[in-house]
Amino acid sequence: MVNLLAESPPTLALTNIFQIMSSQSPETSPSITSLIGGMPYRMALAGGWIDQPFVSRFNPSPPGAMVVVSLQPVFRFMDRAGMATSTRKVALEIWGDRLPDRAPQELVRELYHHENGERPHPSGSQDMAGIVYPGISRLDYDFNVEGGIFPSHVESCNDAAVITWLEKVLHILPVCPRPQGYDPLIVQNLFPEWIARLGRSGHDSYAAVLRRDPLGLGAAMNASMACWEVLLPGSFEHPSLTMDLLPLLRYYRERFCGAAYSSCGGGYLYVVSEDPVPGAFHPSLRAEQSPHG
Repeated sequence: MVNLLAESPPTLALTNIFQIMSSQSPETSPSITSLIGGMPYRMALAGGWIDQPFVSRFNPSPPGAMVVVSLQPVFRFMDRAGMATSTRKVALEIWGDRLPDRAPQELVRELYHHENGERPHPSGSQDMAGIVYPGISRLDYDFNVEGGIFPSHVESCNDAAVITWLEKVLHILPVCPRPQGYDPLIVQNLFPEWIARLGRSGHDSYAAVLRRDPLGLGAAMNASMACWEVLLPGSFEHPSLTMDLLPLLRYYRERFCGAAYSSCGGGYLYVVSEDPVPGAFHPSLRAEQSPHG
């Protein structure tokens, strides 16, 4: 066997190695979806936790809302980071690489029951809705409708101009996945007035997106995080967390239009800005396909 490193000048050896490594063209190498699956991911912008009945039952002014966004699977997001990866895995198991061509409400329910079964702390249905519904969706939750388990109403936007705008002003920064043993529910301050504010933050964020208003969107995301800090302070502070989440959140909130974590316990940090955010990347939204698209 020829030893390239021993018998060739260093630069020649490296050249040969790089040629071997790059011998597969993009046309012949595996696609990213063949490696991670073709199912969408989802991100949640504001109003998170209002999809949980133990929260929405105390809302004095229902329905409260939260906003979810369906994402193209263009790379692998971290697990335990607020991107609905556990729900996505269940979807891949039961449906394969593509969403079935059925009513989205039906798919949300099917996926919810497959993932949760008899779990004492079920995942909220916003995880399923964010994967199933294309575009940007406002999910309204009312405890008086089906016990607050599923949205009482869904409003979606697939307008190309709005989607392009949101992709431009949303910046994503990796922070850290939730650690094992983490429990955001260790302290619960379920004050009705703060739950009402949480639900309003979802309504406000969706309205700001439709207006293409970065200041309004940032303010709604900031309000959502303020509600988390009061209602479920374990979202940011827990003995298992090694990252000091609140100072980092405040840093970006003070310097840009607004910021919010993708998940309790960290995950990714979403920053709203019309200017560049160092180290961040933009999301790739999955929009509804036109009949001729």
